[in-house]
Amino acid sequence: MTEFYRQYLSVAVLIGAAALMFGAMLGAGRLLRPNRPQPEKFITYEAGSDPVGGWGQSNVRYYVYALLFVMFDVEAVFIFPWAVNLKSLGVYGLIEMAVFIIVLTLGLVYAWRKGVLRWA
Repeated sequence: MTEFYRQYLSVAVLIGAAALMFGAMLGAGRLLRPNRPQPEKFITYEAGSDPVGGWGQSNVRYYVYALLFVMFDVEAVFIFPWAVNLKSLGVYGLIEMAVFIIVLTLGLVYAWRKGVLRWA
């Protein structure tokens, strides 16, 4: 067996060990957890409100929070590589990132002033 295939074999062994540990943990959880089925547990959960029959209207706030989270998550995705390459980008990169952060801050201030971030 060549060194090339030996490296693939070690990766396959690690993947197999990970799958075995995953299955062992799920099996142990299934054996150890209590099993008491109750009718209330099978009711559909609708974000803290009682379920309604048919099509119900859900609150828009949940979607707004999700969009704000995605917006700031994407901001972090752009800021980390910028921080790593800051020296090579120079002043131009610093100004561009400042504009990017200012635009995001303006969006957050707008949402805050509109009352989107208030829960009740």
